[in-house]
Amino acid sequence: MEYAIIEIGGNQFRVKKGDKIQADFALGKAKKAIKIDKVLLYRAGKDLEVGTPYVKGASVSCDIAGEVKTKKIIVYKYKRRKSCKFKKGHRQRVVALIVKEINT
Repeated sequence: MEYAIIEIGGNQFRVKKGDKIQADFALGKAKKAIKIDKVLLYRAGKDLEVGTPYVKGASVSCDIAGEVKTKKIIVYKYKRRKSCKFKKGHRQRVVALIVKEINT
């Protein structure tokens, strides 16, 4: 089984060919495909390569499937014995990525 652990925008993902992941929106607003060079670990069968901090020459090619929004988060603040209440919702915009291939 071939997989890699990559870093995107401070988050780490374990990916293999055909996986769908959600990454930071600023990653690829107007692009069709991206190449991620920050590969922390690569495994193919029994071979294991661990980067220090990244594996040299390794990259992951991804297609951008589109822009999506995450599940809504409700923020609620209040101050006791006062008439101060605050309720707000937020949905983060993310980019959906489909892993095409892992290059070493």
